[in-house]
Amino acid sequence: MYSATMEQAFYTDILPCGMRLVCAPGRSDVVYCGVAVDAGTRDEGMRENGIAHYTEHLSFKGTLGRNAWHIINRMESVGGELNAFTGKEETVYYCTCMKEHFARAVDVLMDIVFRSTYPEKEMEKEVEVVANEIESYNDSPSELIYDEFENMLFQGHPLGRSILGDADQLRRLTTADILRFTHRLYTPSRAVLFVYGPIPPARVKAIAGKYGPTDACIQSVAPRTPLPPYSPQTATRTLDTHQAHVMIGTRAFAAQHPFHMALCLLSNMLGGSGMNSRLNQSLRERHGLVYTVESNLTAYTDTGVWAVYFGCDPSQADRCISLVQKELDKLLRAPLSPATLQAAKRQFKGQLGLSCDNFENVAIGMGKRFLHYHNTLSRQQLCDKIDALTPDMLWQVACQVFQPDLLSVLKYV
Repeated sequence: MYSATMEQAFYTDILPCGMRLVCAPGRSDVVYCGVAVDAGTRDEGMRENGIAHYTEHLSFKGTLGRNAWHIINRMESVGGELNAFTGKEETVYYCTCMKEHFARAVDVLMDIVFRSTYPEKEMEKEVEVVANEIESYNDSPSELIYDEFENMLFQGHPLGRSILGDADQLRRLTTADILRFTHRLYTPSRAVLFVYGPIPPARVKAIAGKYGPTDACIQSVAPRTPLPPYSPQTATRTLDTHQAHVMIGTRAFAAQHPFHMALCLLSNMLGGSGMNSRLNQSLRERHGLVYTVESNLTAYTDTGVWAVYFGCDPSQADRCISLVQKELDKLLRAPLSPATLQAAKRQFKGQLGLSCDNFENVAIGMGKRFLHYHNTLSRQQLCDKIDALTPDMLWQVACQVFQPDLLSVLKYV
C-alpha cells in the first residue's frame, strides 16, 4: 500500500512471515535498511535487567548458519556497515550498503534477528565487554545522571531501569535465558523491516518475502506494566568529580499526545542545539556559569520525559537552578508574542530540515515510528504540525509541565 505526501511516498505491506514492511525511495545508490523489534528494557522481567541490550550484543556472535566472523565479514567485505542499538521500547538492527548488496543485507539482518543461537562460549567473552561498557558509563556522570533521573521519575517501574543492566546479574544469564527472552519477544509479528533507498517495493518484497515463518515461538505477550503515580523528588549524590551535574525535569507527554509537538518546540527554545537557546544565553553567555546546558525531550508510547541538564562548578549549582527556573517562569507568565513564536518555528523547521539530510537517522526513525504507531510522517507533515502551533497552545503546555511543584531535581556534587 502506498501512502503519498507532498514530499515522500511510503510503501507499506505485510510479509508472508508476518513481519510488517515500510520503505521509501532514497536519493542515492546507498540503501539504509534494518529490522526494528518491539522489545526493549521495559519488557524485561525483574531478574532480566540488561537482557535486551545483552541480547543485541550476542545476536552478532553466531546464528544457525554463521559464526561471529561470518556475520561481521558478510557486509564489511563489500564496504557495508552493520550495527544495532537497544532502547527502552525497541531494539533496532540496521545496515548501510550499496544498492547492489541489498539482498545480502536483508539476509544477514533476518539471520541475526531470528536465527541467532547465543552460544555459551561467546557469552563468557561478551559479558565482560558489556561489563566494561557499564563501568565506562558509570565513570561518565554526565551520562549516568540521565539514567538515574529517569529512575527517579519512574521509580520501581521497568521504564526507569538502566538499558545496560547490572554486570553481576548478566553473568548469571545462560543461553536458555536469552532464548526464552527472544522466543517471547523476537517474533516477526513484533518486528518491522524498514528500507530507505533506491530499491523498488516489488524487489524489496521479492527479496524479503522468501523468508518464511521462523522457529521463534509465537507466544502471547503480557501487556507492559502500567505507569506508577508520579511524585516530584529532589535528591543529591556526592561524587568525587570536579563538576557538579544537575538535572531538572518531569514526566511529559507520549509521542502521540496532541501536545507533544508543542513541548518539542518549547524544549528547543529553552535548550536546543542552537547557541541562541534561552538557557545557553542565560547560564553560559550572560553569566559564564556553564560550558553545557541543554533541554531534552524523550517520548515513549505512553509517557515521556522532559529535562534540563547542565554541568557547573559545585558552588554555583543552586544559582544555576534558580536561573533555569527564571527562564521557565517567563514561559509561565504569558503566551509568546506572535513574532517570537514565528522565529522559534522558523528555527525549529530549519533544524528539522538539516536532520533529514542524515538518511540513516531518517530510515531508523521511519522504522521506529512504523513499529510503534503503524504510520509514517514526512518532513512536510512535521512542519505542518509545527505551523499549527499557537501562542495559547504553548502557554497551556508550559503551565502543565514547567510548574515548580511538578519538577524533580537530581544533583551530583
